[in-house]
Amino acid sequence: MKRNDCSRRRFLKSSAAALGTVAFGRPLILSNAKAYSTAANSSLNLALVGCGSQGRGVMRGLLAGGANLVALCDPDEEMIAKARADAQRSGGEATKDAKAYTDYRRLLDHATSFDAVLIATPDHWHAPLCKVFMQAGKHIYCEKPLTHSVAEARELRELARTSNVVTQMGNQGSASESLRRCTEIIRSGVLGQIRQIYQWGIGVTANEGSAEGEDPIPQGFNWDLWVGPSAMRPFKKNVYHPSRWRQWFDFGNGSLADFCCHAINLPMRALDLSYPEKIVINVQDGTQIAGKAAVEFHFPARGDLPPVTLYWQGNGKPPAEVLLPLTEVSRDKVPDGLMILGEKGCIYTSHWNTGGQIRLQGESHLVDVLRHGATKEIPRTLPRSGNHGKEWLDACRGEGKTFSDFEIGGKLTEIGLAGVVGLRAGQNLDWDGEKMEATNVAEAAQFVHAEYRTKWLE
Repeated sequence: MKRNDCSRRRFLKSSAAALGTVAFGRPLILSNAKAYSTAANSSLNLALVGCGSQGRGVMRGLLAGGANLVALCDPDEEMIAKARADAQRSGGEATKDAKAYTDYRRLLDHATSFDAVLIATPDHWHAPLCKVFMQAGKHIYCEKPLTHSVAEARELRELARTSNVVTQMGNQGSASESLRRCTEIIRSGVLGQIRQIYQWGIGVTANEGSAEGEDPIPQGFNWDLWVGPSAMRPFKKNVYHPSRWRQWFDFGNGSLADFCCHAINLPMRALDLSYPEKIVINVQDGTQIAGKAAVEFHFPARGDLPPVTLYWQGNGKPPAEVLLPLTEVSRDKVPDGLMILGEKGCIYTSHWNTGGQIRLQGESHLVDVLRHGATKEIPRTLPRSGNHGKEWLDACRGEGKTFSDFEIGGKLTEIGLAGVVGLRAGQNLDWDGEKMEATNVAEAAQFVHAEYRTKWLE
């Protein structure tokens, strides 16, 4: 987890620094999201809900893109103080007047003071917060995964279709020039039929229940509110907050949930993947079966496109022959990432779908997808704007559309969290994605829908 978190922080740091160039990206495939204007060319009044490191990183980018920070909300006053300091360094003295709230409901009491909300809380709070702020008519940028459960993702997709707001899920790698070019190349058919995708270097599972023992709750931290809709448990220092909550199913669903909206992003879009029809779990009693991918997502045929299996390797590596294009160059320092295998070639990218490289049959080595001579004539059909966060700000002002709106981001979240359902049920699933149902495992239903503790939702 530490390695993954560090990699993620490095990626976000570079994204924020490059805002206005290539950090966040405009839609590769324009969705059906409607563009609603707050006011063209106006300064968008922004509230940040969830002031941890992830929220602060995205906030800095949005401030650089012209947002006006007016409110900070977090049950931990220390996090609010850190966010305010970051905002003043990034947004100038005007941000010193941003109001502080420890309870999102008090922020809602002053809803006329802001136009849009950046939600960067732990995953278990995403859906409840998105729902109430959308119902209040606020534009939403929510970190990924969009929700903590499959059913919540479906609910937000449906709500977004009827809400007069702009939505965006924060899978920032969508911005990369690499993802757009890989999408164009794959859709052109130059790789031939694609039946196998391998993802490696990211784990899958998390812990059920809660930690043993109890520590004093730090002053200025509303632990009860932080736990919120999830099951209450004693506070334990350095176990849940501020950065280890993802290791517990009640809050974050583990590394598969963390990275599914990055790593599955390119395959879903380029190959028109819908829901998997079968999910194979190769983890028993928390231990991955040697020589097998931790989770296999089996997608059905789509028209002329054949069935595809995505192997989420977890703690293991793909077969040697899959890694051969990388090992020929990197030898024993093979990077983690994603390999898409076609009949006529392959494409490798990072977990975030950045740094794409391609090799076609007959070629000696992988080449940057942006500099590959054999595919240079494939038309550029997708827009190149290069700013995921700014694209959301522009859409809020009535200029253009978002790329990862809640319809697209919600579907991507559903795919990844279906794998989490299988992990928690401990069984292979025959998955009916439309019905959000494992037709062969009745007990899996308990992991599809979230059970809320309602104290902080009223």
